[in-house]
Amino acid sequence: MTEGVQTPSAFTPRVFSGIQPSGNLHLGNYLGALKRFADSQNSGVQSIYCMVDMHAITVWQDPADLRQATRELAAGFIASGVDPDKSILFNQSQVSAHAELAWIFNCVARMGWMKRMTQWKDKAGKNQENASLGLFAYPALMAADILTYHATHVPVGEDQKQHLELTRDIAIKFNNDFGVDFFPITEPVIEGTATRVMSLRDGSKKMSKSDPSDASRINLTDDADTIAKKIRKAKTDPEALPSEAKGLEERPEARNLVNIYAALNDQSVAEVLADVGGRQFSEFKPMLADLAVAKLSPISGKMARLMNDPGEIDRILAHGAGRAREIAAPILEKTYEIVGMVRG
Repeated sequence: MTEGVQTPSAFTPRVFSGIQPSGNLHLGNYLGALKRFADSQNSGVQSIYCMVDMHAITVWQDPADLRQATRELAAGFIASGVDPDKSILFNQSQVSAHAELAWIFNCVARMGWMKRMTQWKDKAGKNQENASLGLFAYPALMAADILTYHATHVPVGEDQKQHLELTRDIAIKFNNDFGVDFFPITEPVIEGTATRVMSLRDGSKKMSKSDPSDASRINLTDDADTIAKKIRKAKTDPEALPSEAKGLEERPEARNLVNIYAALNDQSVAEVLADVGGRQFSEFKPMLADLAVAKLSPISGKMARLMNDPGEIDRILAHGAGRAREIAAPILEKTYEIVGMVRG
């Protein structure tokens, strides 16, 4: 967790984050999320990490592909260093409290709030009448994902802040509507280098699994030779690397590669440039390739071994779901009581 972040009063510090199982994990997923999760799990704060498979079906999914992608994502978490004994690791659909609390939040959230969500506008586009109701309402499910565990902090990218702001709005409105201080006002955690990893072919675009060019990304399943080849062919410019970060401001590809190096090596950009400032990319790219291979090829190897034993992945997820239900159950029951529902 970020130093200096204050825990909302009266709530036990707890971190929650969810990733959609969409397949083809890449370097951006690792540096932007998985590595951070692994690095933070020894902080003494309970961490809950969820494969949000219920979010995935807001658009149609092939069932076999969804199952495969969920297991691959779990393998990515574990191979990246997330320890299922230290953190709680599970898939969303195994804990019914998410869907139950989401319905209550559907009745708390306002239509205007949902319509303002930029992701709804982007994904539904001009064809909103044919988009699923789930796609429209899924921010309420995201709020439920977080608040069913009374999570106090959520690691998010800059592009996800709006959804967390909605979660905060829902918590505030629920507390005000019922005169309670029951749900925490969750804080975002945005920190470190390379929170937004860009394409290796175009430094102005985010690294994405949907890019038609496989050379634009480093997949977590790539072997050592493929990783090195993609870095050698990454787009750059003809100038030498600067000695200060300001010199990267108008150089998106150079900035991206330096950010990646810094994040993989647990350095700041300033520290990297102090070492490599003045060097040409013909010198820097081999350094980055060696570092990336050293950090990433063990992950791809472990992922492959885990995916060869899907029963073990399923066991880990089921165990994590049991631990998650133990936390969620009393919070959900208290929510029903506050709302006034009669439960036998």
